[in-house]
Amino acid sequence: MKILVVGSGGREHALVWKLAQSQHTTKMWCLPGNAGIAQERLSSNGEVVECIKISPEDLPGLLQFAKVQRPDLTVVSSDNPLGMGIVDLFQKEGLVIWGPNKRAAQFESSKAFSQQFMERYGVPTAASGVFSSFQEAIDFAKSLHGRCAVKVDGLALGKGVFVCNDMQEAENGIKTILQDKTFGEAGARVVIQEYLDGTEISLHALCDGNTWRLFPTSQDHKRIYANDLGPNTGGMGAYSPTPFLSEEEFQKVARSVLEPWFAGCKAEGIDYRGILYPGVMLTKSGPKVLEFNARFGDPETQVYLPRLKNDLVELLMASVEGTLHHISLEFSNSPTVCVVLASQGYPGKYIAGKKIAGLDSVSSLPCTKVFHSGTKLSEDVILTQGGRVLGVTAWGNTLREAHKRAYMAVGQIHFDGVYYRPDIAQKAFVDNQ
Repeated sequence: MKILVVGSGGREHALVWKLAQSQHTTKMWCLPGNAGIAQERLSSNGEVVECIKISPEDLPGLLQFAKVQRPDLTVVSSDNPLGMGIVDLFQKEGLVIWGPNKRAAQFESSKAFSQQFMERYGVPTAASGVFSSFQEAIDFAKSLHGRCAVKVDGLALGKGVFVCNDMQEAENGIKTILQDKTFGEAGARVVIQEYLDGTEISLHALCDGNTWRLFPTSQDHKRIYANDLGPNTGGMGAYSPTPFLSEEEFQKVARSVLEPWFAGCKAEGIDYRGILYPGVMLTKSGPKVLEFNARFGDPETQVYLPRLKNDLVELLMASVEGTLHHISLEFSNSPTVCVVLASQGYPGKYIAGKKIAGLDSVSSLPCTKVFHSGTKLSEDVILTQGGRVLGVTAWGNTLREAHKRAYMAVGQIHFDGVYYRPDIAQKAFVDNQ
């Protein structure tokens, strides 16, 4: 099979890496890809993955490439092209593509749509309101005493969320979105949710319109600084599985979210094929959905796929074709940890073009894989090209072993201004795992 992957981040590198292991894969392109993706080889024939510089948001350019090359499967796991309708566009041309269509992708592309959908169909979530008026938003935040999450309605690369502890912080967040228009049209409306106390987990379900299959538990680390301080990012690290839920408890949480969600999709004629990724807060009053994502998480993908035993090509085709009911997902018992290395200044302004050292030595370490997020190749030298630069993933017999291996590898990689959180997976060790 010829496979086209759209995107350039660590999530896409992990997808390429796993898809390349399938004996079904005989040719692969990644648009635009990155320096790490360009080094991956197919297990079936040793051919290198070809990276082509076409933006994931250049839908006409992507379609033209696909019409010429005729891939047997296109894989999209980036929020913007999904929200823009790439799946609908490709399907009209008779191309097989994996990911939710534009209507289904609204669960991520519009937090207002998602929140109102959850309220209509009884998906457990926080008390909330949707506002375009600055004063109405302020009044609602006051009713919550300023303890709330202030969110951009549209897509903002994981950065359009302000978690507020008092009214001053809430007002600053609302002003940034509605008055300063920092997020442009994505911030034409603001969603304000009550502050939820508890433990957050990432839930991932592969869907085919009628059936879902669960990935294991994982936990992301959104804030830039240790101990969950500082502004939100796209994700500074993750690990899987989490010790907070038994398998029975996890299944119960998943059903409480997915059963009413699926019923709502059926009622409204939403044909959801792809990954649904709800961020879930485990509160004293039960699990509550913080928000939905319509694609794999990043860096959750980097801890899931090393554990996945199934052939990923077969899973994605089953999702597209509506045959997931024939398949069971299988995962190794080896825990995984991913630590993200970021550029100095991220999630704000940063300087790209820094030379990365140590990648060759890390490539020989056991049970370790470096996934590239924001890198480029220039005259045989790998340089930084993004806020999140690398995701160092390791696995082992125990979570502590995986944790040790990941940070050992991190210590061997360097670029000017490199920053990473020192406490990824630490929350799991309260149970001495």
